[in-house]
Amino acid sequence: MHLHMGIYLEEEMKNKIESKLVSPAIGPYSQAICTEKTVLISGQLPINAATGKAPEGVRAQTEQSIRNIMAILREDGLDLSDVVKTTVLLADIHDFKEMNSVYGDFFTEPYPARSAFQVAALPTGALVEIEAIAERK
Repeated sequence: MHLHMGIYLEEEMKNKIESKLVSPAIGPYSQAICTEKTVLISGQLPINAATGKAPEGVRAQTEQSIRNIMAILREDGLDLSDVVKTTVLLADIHDFKEMNSVYGDFFTEPYPARSAFQVAALPTGALVEIEAIAERK
């Protein structure tokens, strides 16, 4: 407990979420962290855990990144309909249209809020990486 404005409040706990269907984190971070209401999913590279490799092309990589997010959400009893915000990182912003087409096959109205950026490079030479925030209802 901690004191806030003279009132003792319960500490919000954070827990790690990990899916064996997703490649392990490649650094000192968790696949996802959950609090009482929120699940924060680290950027998911398009690595297929079964093969340890990314598929070819931005369309297939977008799909794999989203499938990785889905696997992590399932570990906490959630699905893509619980996602409220995503951030998409692209190695080349010219791939936006292809990424967006695949992305639209997975998410439905009301769509999560989203940001998309071109970055200088992504780990493992990936073309896309997607992070997500989900809320428990």
